[in-house]
Amino acid sequence: MPGQDARINVAILAVPEVTASALYGMFDLFSSPGRDFPFIVTGEAGEQRMRPYTVARTKDGFQAANGIWVKPDHDFQDCPRPDIVCIPDFFVDPGESVSGMYDPEAQWLKRSHEGGAMMASACSGAVLLGEAGLLTNCDATIHWGYVKTLTNNYAGVRVRLDRSLVLSGEAQRIIMAGGGSSWQDLALYLIARFVGLEEAMEVAKVYMLQWHDMGQQPFASLTTFRQTTDAVVNGCQEWLAMNYKTHAPVAAMATRSGLPERSFIRRFAKATGMKPLDYVHALRLEEAKQMLETTDLPIEAIANEAGYEDTSFFGRLFRRKTGLTPTQYRLRFGALRQALKHDQKEMRPEEAAHR
Repeated sequence: MPGQDARINVAILAVPEVTASALYGMFDLFSSPGRDFPFIVTGEAGEQRMRPYTVARTKDGFQAANGIWVKPDHDFQDCPRPDIVCIPDFFVDPGESVSGMYDPEAQWLKRSHEGGAMMASACSGAVLLGEAGLLTNCDATIHWGYVKTLTNNYAGVRVRLDRSLVLSGEAQRIIMAGGGSSWQDLALYLIARFVGLEEAMEVAKVYMLQWHDMGQQPFASLTTFRQTTDAVVNGCQEWLAMNYKTHAPVAAMATRSGLPERSFIRRFAKATGMKPLDYVHALRLEEAKQMLETTDLPIEAIANEAGYEDTSFFGRLFRRKTGLTPTQYRLRFGALRQALKHDQKEMRPEEAAHR
């Protein structure tokens, strides 16, 4: 229930590894409903509808991950009862366990959830929901680079990268947002759910926010070079990086490895977590994404450069893996290149020399 002054209590959890932009960005957005839009259009601030505050295991100040000083408003003992608990992203090694590092935070989150609070996380903040035992056998989301941080450490969690937001748990009282700036989507959703859709739209207008309706797929890297202890597989990966256009690349890698093809496929999958053919497609599509972002080549030419003779197959595969057609991807991610290209044409020679 809302606090006694009728404002909705929003506790924003801070740990020393927190990203300060998300921590204080959330604070700003939750301070805005009812207050800022009337001020902009009439010159008089309206009544603030939400009451955000920062909370940590101690009220002693600390430096956040990027060096900004954080002074929490409350600790876990004197924190007002929250209606919403928000967990901003924080720095954690991808795939690694944080077991035992955040026990006070995990216990407070568990108590807050049992007390009826809505639990919300942005990006890697979902890890602390896992530490509190709230993600077992649940759908979840997290930044695409941190999927294994959830799947390696919390039983039965199912990560969904195709959604901007994922709601889970009893009465959908757990909500997660995936990417680094997705805390903006998270805040807008919570404002709409607890205050009203009109107020959420007003906040979006004040801060010029855009809803990320495509989820994380267009932004995610399809593959990374994963160093393994298997020298044979590493050698094949290095070869493929330079020869991904080769016809029948899986058979070529198997030949290079000296193994029967079926044995090579099993060994590659065990070492990298991907089947060789999936790895080939991922590598080719990453190259295609780079070309779409940085060149004006026709789609057919890009398909051929990436190793696909059938442009239609390339288009279907690209859309399945990224959520966008190649043309849509170019329009979305090529705009920055065009802006910079225009900017460079307009720069004076002395300015360009310093770029």
